[in-house]
Amino acid sequence: MKYPHQWPGPWVRAALVALAAITLGGPGLAGVATTKHNLSVSGPGTVKAATETETCLFCHAPHNASPAAALWNRRLPSNTYTPYTSSTTLSSPGQPNGSSLLCLSCHDGTIALGEVLSRTTPITMAGGATTLPAGVGRLGTDLSDDHPISFAYTAALASAHGGELANPATLTGKVKLDANGQMQCASCHDAHDDTNGKFLVMPNQASALCQACHSKTGWALASHKTSTKTWNGVAPDPWPHTSDTTVATNACENCHQPHSAGGKKGLLNTAAEEDTCFNCHAGTVAAKNVKAEFSKVSRHDVAANTGVHDPVEAAVAVTRHAECADCHNPHASQATGAAPPGPLVGVRGITSAGTPTASVTSEEQLCYRCHGDSTNKPAPRTTRQIAQTNTRLEFNASNPSFHPVGSPGRSTSVPSLIAPYTTASTITCGSCHNNNTGPGAGGTGPNGPHGSTFTPLLERQYVVADNSSESAANYALCYKCHSRTSILADAAGSFKEHNKHISGERTPCNVCHDPHGISATQGTTANNSKLINFDRSVVSARTGTGAPGVPVFTSTGNGTGRCDLVCHGASHNPWSY
Repeated sequence: MKYPHQWPGPWVRAALVALAAITLGGPGLAGVATTKHNLSVSGPGTVKAATETETCLFCHAPHNASPAAALWNRRLPSNTYTPYTSSTTLSSPGQPNGSSLLCLSCHDGTIALGEVLSRTTPITMAGGATTLPAGVGRLGTDLSDDHPISFAYTAALASAHGGELANPATLTGKVKLDANGQMQCASCHDAHDDTNGKFLVMPNQASALCQACHSKTGWALASHKTSTKTWNGVAPDPWPHTSDTTVATNACENCHQPHSAGGKKGLLNTAAEEDTCFNCHAGTVAAKNVKAEFSKVSRHDVAANTGVHDPVEAAVAVTRHAECADCHNPHASQATGAAPPGPLVGVRGITSAGTPTASVTSEEQLCYRCHGDSTNKPAPRTTRQIAQTNTRLEFNASNPSFHPVGSPGRSTSVPSLIAPYTTASTITCGSCHNNNTGPGAGGTGPNGPHGSTFTPLLERQYVVADNSSESAANYALCYKCHSRTSILADAAGSFKEHNKHISGERTPCNVCHDPHGISATQGTTANNSKLINFDRSVVSARTGTGAPGVPVFTSTGNGTGRCDLVCHGASHNPWSY
C-alpha cells in the first residue's frame, strides 16, 4: 500500500475532488482536467509535467499541506509586491493575501511550478521548464499594471465613488468578495472552471463581468457601449486580448486590460494614452481617421506628454497639456449631434463666470480649462494694443464687443452676415478652430480641433501678414460667415471703406479686428466696438500737437467713426468715416 501523500487509489482522489468542489465552489477535477491548470502530463497546455499523472496535487494535498485553506500544497510567496495605485482609487491595496496569495505562488513566476509540499523533490516539468514562462499569465511582483486585489470593498468605499461602484451587498452572484469582504483574484476567476475563458467566473462579453462592480456615469448611452462597428483588419489589432469583434462587445476592453496592462495608469491597453485611442480612431474601427490630424502643422499635440492627464486634476489646467481624455470622456462620449455636444458629454469645464462644472453644457466651457485662467499661456500671436491671453474674458457678454461665442454679440446691425446667421446667433470655438478638411470646411475628415494646416488650428485660411492680397482664399475664415460681396461693396450699414483697406491698401482684417473680443476691464464701447483692437506692428500712434499718444478709434454711430493713428505711413489726423 502506498502512503497517503503519494495520492494512491480512487478513494483519495474522490475525496479531494469533493473537497475542492465544496471549498472552492468549482466543479473540481472534472473541470480542471481540460484546462491549463491541469499541470499533469495529461494537461492540454504547453506548460505541464514530464511524467506526473496526478492533477490536483499541483495545488492541493490531503496531507502534508500548508496551514492554509483548501489544503494548499504550495509554499506561499514571501515577496514584496508593488500594488496598483491611482489618484481615483480610494481604497488602499496592500500586500496580497488570502486566495490571491495562493494564485501568486504560481503566477508571480518566482516559485517553481513543480515545487509542492507533498513531495520532497520538485516535480519535473516538460521541456526543462521551472517557473511559469513569460506572458500575460506571469504577473511578476509588480502588480501596478494589474487590477487591484486584497483590499476591503466596503459600502463606504462604494459611496465614496459616487455611485460608480456597486454596493458590496449586491455582490451575491458569480462575483463575490472573500470571507473578509475583500476583493481577491477569486472574485473574478474560478481556478477550476475555464468555461468562460481566462477562468472567469462569468462571461465578459460587453464587459458584463466588469459591470458587476463598475457602473460609470454616462455609460448607458456612450458610444463605446452601443457602437456595433468592427475592425477593418488594418493593423494594429485594436482587441488583441479578446475574441470579441465589435466596439459594444469589447466595451471596457476597448481601452482597458485588467492584467499586464500596457499603461499602468488606468490599466490602459498602451503606455501612451493616445495610442489606446488611435487603435480604433485611425479609420480602422471608427469611420474617421482622427490620428492623421495630429500630424498636421497646427494641432493639439497629444504626443507631447505622457501620463500628465489625471481625472482628479484641477478644473483649470495648471500644467497645460492636451490628451484625448482632457477633451473626451470615453465612458460617456456620444455621437455628434447629441446634446450637449455629443463627443463632449461628461467632460469637465469652466463656465463663462469662471466656475468649475462637472459636465460642460457648451463647447467653450471645455476650452476655458486651458485657454482661460490657466497660467503660463503663450504670448498673443498678434501684438495687440490691448493684450489679453484669457479667452474666457475675451468672450464675456459684458465686453464692448466679442464674437458671439456663448451668447449673442452686442451689435444689432451686421449687414454682411450670411444666412442663417443673424445678430441673435451664437457660434462655438469649433466654428473657427477645427480640422481644415472636416465637414465645416466642406471636407470629409473628422470634426473637431485636432489638427489643421492653418495656424492656429483654424478651419480655413485667415491671413494676418500685412500687405496681403485680398482673395476669397486668403480670408476664407471670415468669408465663411460674412459675405465677401457685402464687405467689398461697402454695403449700407457697414464700414464704408472696407474695400479700400482690404483690397487697395492690402491691410488684413486682423490689423484692425481682434477676432475673439475685448475684455470689459480693458476696453470701452467708444473705442473697442466692432472688435477694434489694433495690431501694433502695423498701426502706431500719431505724434505732434494734440496727438493722443496711442492709436485711437472712436465710434460715432452705426457704420461711422474716426481714427487718430498712423497706418502704412499715413497719418490719420483724425480721419472720419
